[in-house]
Amino acid sequence: MPSPSPSPTQRTERRRVVVAMSGGVDSSVAAWLLAREGYELVGLFMRNGVHVEEGEARKKSCCSVGDARDARMVAAGLGIPFQAVDLADEFGAIIRYFLAEYAAGRTPNPCAVCNRDLKFGRLFSFADELGADFVATGHYARVERDAAGRPRVRRGLDRDKDQSYQLFCVREENLARTLLPLGGLAKPEVRRLAAEAGIRTAEKPDSQEICFVPGNDYRALLAQHEVELHPGPLVDTAGRELGRHAGTEHFTVGQRRGLGVAAGVPLYVVRIEPERGTVVLGTAEECGSRALVARELNWIGFDPPAGSFRAEVQIRYRHGAVPATVELSGDEARVVFDEPEVAVAPGQGAALYHGERLLGGGWIARAEPAG
Repeated sequence: MPSPSPSPTQRTERRRVVVAMSGGVDSSVAAWLLAREGYELVGLFMRNGVHVEEGEARKKSCCSVGDARDARMVAAGLGIPFQAVDLADEFGAIIRYFLAEYAAGRTPNPCAVCNRDLKFGRLFSFADELGADFVATGHYARVERDAAGRPRVRRGLDRDKDQSYQLFCVREENLARTLLPLGGLAKPEVRRLAAEAGIRTAEKPDSQEICFVPGNDYRALLAQHEVELHPGPLVDTAGRELGRHAGTEHFTVGQRRGLGVAAGVPLYVVRIEPERGTVVLGTAEECGSRALVARELNWIGFDPPAGSFRAEVQIRYRHGAVPATVELSGDEARVVFDEPEVAVAPGQGAALYHGERLLGGGWIARAEPAG
């Protein structure tokens, strides 16, 4: 049996841990592994205040009434105390951010914001109230610590499940108190451990959507919250009108499907201009960027050198990291790709890596066209 975490698990004294339990198999096995290591655990379920129909809930693994029941029963099976906390107000703030980003022509990343503000943010307030040393989750990433106790985040060994990208904006001091027991495991192994341990969530499907967007239809969420849409023309990069659309909020940079126009070559969303109601379409080459500018930089166990340095940058969750040169200027970074990168979307995160290690990153403010 592999050790679920590096240095903290080697300590013999009993440490208290608040473990985030979503009712899915990953957080259930994370709790089980930590219990085996001898930690004193408190299970915590975060209610988001969003009502999910039972039929939709079966497609998810996060935040529904059924998920809360599953989390509570897993905790009972482990013999650990369990609490469900109401974070409806905090999730409400994330929903408002999500809608505002689309209204501004940007592509939101609510999972990274949730990690920063709730799972690796608000959760530490509860940990402090309970006198806990650590917070643990079922994320597929690894946290190690150097001799000074500073955290070093590395990709999960299961690259198909690696979630380190979504941690780029989490504060270093919080990651220093974080345990990620699944970072060294592959998903099939996690399910096998759950089955062998008799954990009720062993075969529960993974969540495939944003927890507050049932059915994965964010346009329905826009309509539900009566977000003002910006209709207008679909144009090519030369300004020629190709068609009309019902709202810029229905598009994201890099989008290819559902554009509502036919052309002899594949077209992509190159740029969104909500103030004019314009969506600019172009070829893959026209959708390429030579560089991006990121702001609100966050570093994790890493002190960047003055001027510039080399790194690999990942611009979306399901996206490979590519080599680039990072040029620093205050709290802003210009990331210059070695080769033009397609679909660099303002609003997404630019996570910077050195090999397997996550150095940190920032939020993409703008992209520089390749042409």
